[in-house]
Amino acid sequence: QVQLVESGGGLVQPGGSLRLSCAASVTTFSRYVMGWYRQAPGKERELVASISSGGSTNYADSVKGRFTISRDNAKNTVYLQMNSLKPEDTAVYYCNSRSIFTGVEAWGQGTLVTVSS
Repeated sequence: QVQLVESGGGLVQPGGSLRLSCAASVTTFSRYVMGWYRQAPGKERELVASISSGGSTNYADSVKGRFTISRDNAKNTVYLQMNSLKPEDTAVYYCNSRSIFTGVEAWGQGTLVTVSS
């Protein structure tokens, strides 16, 4: 069973940057699609960005040009670099993994990002 541990959340001023990390306890990390989702208070969880096993990326329109997802298969880690943060980016951010063979998904516990002056 995949275990995901996020880190890097916190309080940042508008216009600032944060980098989230998600470490996966799995031996075949390169065979997982990895994603970042977020859930703001009173809203549904939404996809922020994803990266395939081959490195192809996909972004929500609201974060294109500001956020960058990347992965380091040697470290079993996926990152989300968030720049030019806005108050509307405030949410709990969750890491997600999905096996390219079985489709089975796993979720991290979430990390809170608060963008406020």
